[in-house]
Amino acid sequence: MSEEYPNLSILIEDMWETMYASKGVGIAAPQIGLSVRIFVIDTKPFASDDELDPAEAKTLEFFKKVFINPQIIKEEGDSWSFNEGCLSIPEVREDVNRKEKITIQYRDEKFKLHTEILDGLAARVVQHEYDHIEGILFTDHLSSLKKRLIKNKLTSISKGLITVDYPMKFPNKLRRK
Repeated sequence: MSEEYPNLSILIEDMWETMYASKGVGIAAPQIGLSVRIFVIDTKPFASDDELDPAEAKTLEFFKKVFINPQIIKEEGDSWSFNEGCLSIPEVREDVNRKEKITIQYRDEKFKLHTEILDGLAARVVQHEYDHIEGILFTDHLSSLKKRLIKNKLTSISKGLITVDYPMKFPNKLRRK
């Protein structure tokens, strides 16, 4: 994605609006039908969790960023499990293992280059959104058994047989003949 991308600032505004309207903490361009490497994150909703370490809660309260052309350049630490959900797969939540710490390089909305080391929930949310621009969903991290257990839910989603309070496109939605 280049600085000359048409209407980049409008795209970013639309992504924020879509994410907040759907009560998400992150959204990536592929989730809105665009094949570009950008995602936005605002982890403030996680900051009110009483079980969080106060330092992590403070980080999450102010972790609001635009990631353009991101590259995770290092993953480290132990893998830890957390129950994840996704706007692209409504009504499905599963435990997903991810590394506790990452180093990521990205450009912000002004195309300034950043390299950051993230850990905890901030790292997890970034990894989740980064997966989207790599063509990966959180369900791809599940075991074969877990995938079989949620197959009916996923089929219903792909056919558009669910109700959500935000717009979704369903590629396999049944069409009338």
